Amino acid sequence: MITIMDFGILIKEARKQKGYTQRDLAKKLGIDFTYLSKLENNRPDYAPKEELIRKLADCLDLEENELIFLAGRIPSEDEDLIKQHYQNMPLLFRRMRENPEFATKIFQQAKIMEKKCPL
Repeated sequence: MITIMDFGILIKEARKQKGYTQRDLAKKLGIDFTYLSKLENNRPDYAPKEELIRKLADCLDLEENELIFLAGRIPSEDEDLIKQHYQNMPLLFRRMRENPEFATKIFQQAKIMEKKCPL
């Protein structure tokens, strides 16, 4: 069974594993602890910017791009690729939604390619 991770839960669990209070981590990030609390509870007034997500990842030893995607954002270095293929993106996502096996095959192939040709 696949576990779907939630942005807020992930950062909350990682913060606790590091032994940080919300105030400790918020101070390191340069944000108000109330905003961090809202992020952890998935109730922010506004989505976190990529820079903040990268700082969170760094402080909590999480993978930056995975955290950015989990937050519902697109890493800035991937924006051009998506713009170049904007007409095909809806088809790709629709196929993955409608056919989970197709999505699994794409992700498996990407992992194989990553092992063969790491960046």
